[in-house]
Amino acid sequence: MKRREFIRSSALTGGSIVLGRKAAEATGKDGFSPIDPITPLPSQKRALPSLEPARWIWYPSGRCLPNTFVLFRREVTLETKPKRATGWIAAESRYRLEVNGRRIQWGPAPSDPRWPEADPLDLTAALEPGPNIIGATVLYYGHGDGTWPFGKPGFLFWLEIEQEDGQVIKIVSDQAWKAHLARAWRPGQPKRWYLRALQEEFDARLYPNGWTTAGFAMDEAHWLDAMALDGSPNKPALSTGYYEYVNDLLESPAAAELRPRSIPLLEESSVPVARLAESFWIDWRRPPQEYFECRPPESFVIIPRPSAVETAPGQWEIVLDGKRGAALTFELEEQVVGWPYFTIEAPAGTTVELLVHEAHAADGPPLLNTHFDSWTRFICRQGTNRFECFDFESLRWLQLHISGAKGRVKVREVGVRRRVFPWPNEPEIRISEPPIQRLIAASVNTLHNCAQETLVDGMARERQQYSGDCGHQLHAIYLAFGETRQPARYLTTFSQGQTLDGYFLDCWPAYDRLARLVERQFELTKWGPILDHGVGFNFDCWHHYLYTGDLEALKEPYPRLIRFAQYLHGIRGRDGLLPVENIGLPSVWIDHNAYERQRHKQCAFNLYAAAMLEHALAPTCRAFGDRKQEKAARNFGRDLLAAAAGKFWSPEREIFANNLPWVKEEGKVRMCDRSLATAVLFDQCPGKNAGPALRALAECPPDMGFSYPANAGWRLWALAKGGRADIILQDLRERWATMDSV
Repeated sequence: MKRREFIRSSALTGGSIVLGRKAAEATGKDGFSPIDPITPLPSQKRALPSLEPARWIWYPSGRCLPNTFVLFRREVTLETKPKRATGWIAAESRYRLEVNGRRIQWGPAPSDPRWPEADPLDLTAALEPGPNIIGATVLYYGHGDGTWPFGKPGFLFWLEIEQEDGQVIKIVSDQAWKAHLARAWRPGQPKRWYLRALQEEFDARLYPNGWTTAGFAMDEAHWLDAMALDGSPNKPALSTGYYEYVNDLLESPAAAELRPRSIPLLEESSVPVARLAESFWIDWRRPPQEYFECRPPESFVIIPRPSAVETAPGQWEIVLDGKRGAALTFELEEQVVGWPYFTIEAPAGTTVELLVHEAHAADGPPLLNTHFDSWTRFICRQGTNRFECFDFESLRWLQLHISGAKGRVKVREVGVRRRVFPWPNEPEIRISEPPIQRLIAASVNTLHNCAQETLVDGMARERQQYSGDCGHQLHAIYLAFGETRQPARYLTTFSQGQTLDGYFLDCWPAYDRLARLVERQFELTKWGPILDHGVGFNFDCWHHYLYTGDLEALKEPYPRLIRFAQYLHGIRGRDGLLPVENIGLPSVWIDHNAYERQRHKQCAFNLYAAAMLEHALAPTCRAFGDRKQEKAARNFGRDLLAAAAGKFWSPEREIFANNLPWVKEEGKVRMCDRSLATAVLFDQCPGKNAGPALRALAECPPDMGFSYPANAGWRLWALAKGGRADIILQDLRERWATMDSV
């Protein structure tokens, strides 16, 4: 399909070409035109200026424990307000920048540690005549995270200040900065969960309050000259000479580079909680600290009496007896992503666990600690404390558990600093049916939460991006929001996770698949790098070109797409098909609900790969003028389709049957919505007879496996192609609009 036709029809897959060839018509291995490796194409991507004389800096040290926080402080005195103050900032792993006591920004975006992005700075409005304090709180994860696979600690700052007389001065990260090892956060803090590095515990009694303001008096014993690290400021922190002791990272690729941020900084806004849903007391049988550390059974008893009294709108008072804990459960209007905050007046040593959750039922567990230990601990200094989580969360429910002291406690200003991508357009979608309107609104809000700097699955759990079932959100990003930069960044960052073997670490840049590679070697998990997500990524790249005409965004991924096709060609079995079992470290997922056995996925996987090769990779090759690779990809796809039809097409039923080779053994026929939808969308049914497949997709017979929600879109697209809008609307009304999350 040509770009003009694609845009006109808003088609969501490729064109429709008759592929129902007989096995004898297949090109076969001897006639296969090989997919050759290609060198990366030259890219015209914008580069950073030289960041000399800046240096990566860190706290003077020989090793850095995981979850270490360092405060970097620099005083700048100006005679007049600057005409311009712009530059770049980068950190491993995350930073929060303040100027003169005011929050400026938080970053950087999740990136491959070999090619991280520096964030742009504009401090023109923040700097004033006289002394100015630039302060950066920098967290080094150290533990793998869904947003950070590995790295080395470091902080980089480069600022040009243009004065009214035209004079330009530079403020850069060097040994003139002061560094403080922030023991308000304990260095070496354990990670929260497999894919969350930081289990934050903040002690306000140890925090140097006011350190980003001019009046702060530094204790020279605890504020040291920053340590400059060996290495270029235009290379990532990974390329410095600092020793990374946890994983013993000794080398950095020569091609590693620090790049400019490719998407805008996210917008932040304050979202107060909607209401206090409930409060109650907790009678602790074990110490609360022990419970939150390891959750021993029967640690507490709930006392279902209100623990908080509302003394004014949005203000609550609790009287602690020094033994029991008070829990306050707040509800937000909708799910948001951001930094939870609250203000509390309390005696010194009062401890608050802030818990977050996506869902909560009145008759469910009262304490919200049921979800990957999603809590942050704050310890109060005497008087008023304003607390805010350092790392962002995804939540609809926010709970405060208050204990550890005796006396009167006041809570107010509870909410979330929400982060949202600055979309060029906000969707205006109006539907006359309230249930479907509610569904659309929930879908838009989901995109606000999951499509930020990376396109993620499970922002409250993983925070890592995928193709495949998560790649579907790209269509709404193009069509509803009119955004193209964010998808272009996704194509780059996802493709950077390609292994030497040629398959993709399908949730890159994240720690998950690095751990799974080890676990797969010892049969400790079924979750290897997902090959079908690599297939889906080819569609993501092709769709981006169809939507935008932006071939530049495909220059970095394109050689990796070719390498992936080479990998797939190399694992074909003697039957000419791609296997779904016993393939080593990678895995084939497709779906987890629609299949009774792993081998039943082979039909869907091969139809999907065949469609990708002919309708995504081949036209991508053509767009680059690479006719030889185009022919090779198309022939490979047709060979796969012919082999799949030969093994799984049932002439009697005129449909693809997932277990056709094993029907006698299993005693029944099994189909799946994914195979049938793919066959309809790409005209893969022999003789172009898609009628039986469409009927099955509409009627959902018991012998058809039905995919979980994130994969259900394939069926709906196929029904749309077949003219069954009635079934789609019925599905939206009865299956989707009635979901608890909607």
